[in-house]
Amino acid sequence: MRMEQVDETLERIRREVARTPDGVLAFDGDGTLWSGDVGDDLFLALLEHGGVRPEARVALERLGALHGVEAHPDVVTLARGLFAAFEAGRLPEKDTYEMMAWVFAGWHADEVRGFAHDVVARKGVAGRIHPEALRVVEWARGQGVDCYVVSASPRAVVEAAVREVGLTAEFVLACTPREENGRLLTSVFDPVPYGPGKVSCLRQRTDRPLCAAFGDNVFDLDLLAAARVPVAIRPKPRLRDRASELPALVQLQPETA
Repeated sequence: MRMEQVDETLERIRREVARTPDGVLAFDGDGTLWSGDVGDDLFLALLEHGGVRPEARVALERLGALHGVEAHPDVVTLARGLFAAFEAGRLPEKDTYEMMAWVFAGWHADEVRGFAHDVVARKGVAGRIHPEALRVVEWARGQGVDCYVVSASPRAVVEAAVREVGLTAEFVLACTPREENGRLLTSVFDPVPYGPGKVSCLRQRTDRPLCAAFGDNVFDLDLLAAARVPVAIRPKPRLRDRASELPALVQLQPETA
């Protein structure tokens, strides 16, 4: 995977946008726009807050039973056990990302948005933005090119985090729990923006040409492959290991603020 300077990448994207002026860019969030994982930040803050409500119990127990996680009378302890199973590789990533969205079952959607905004502020997401990613976003905004953020993290926290790069909620595609009378349920909308689901989510929102896509992990590979200019930002080992499957993939040169 060849290293490429930001200016080189922007020039290639500029040429694609000139060819198709209605084209868009798509970014993964965690690890791509910012370091760390805002979904983990939100989930762990919920556990610290003791905020898992009884409405989530049955779904948590069902998920635990499927993957050998012992039930516990305390719902927060049960949720901690599921996260530990994820970290140990026993709980599939997709199931975990869905859980992190619906674990707020019983909360009102406005409560979740407020909680997520506080987590983003307390966890210093503004100081975790990758400068090279920010340069691309700022260039695109200056050119009037729409930037979508396609993330498997919960929608509320991704919406709060993208503000730190100057984007708005209308361009967020993330794991979204279902609601009833404004309160969250223990299910999410399909498709989940994970792996091939990232492309499906984007295509449900827009059929405009995808001029460039940016990701850092192996589950971004389908989104990267769908773009004319696929770009890895600070790629994880699993993406590096499969980079040969996408010969056009380049790595953006990291920058410092």
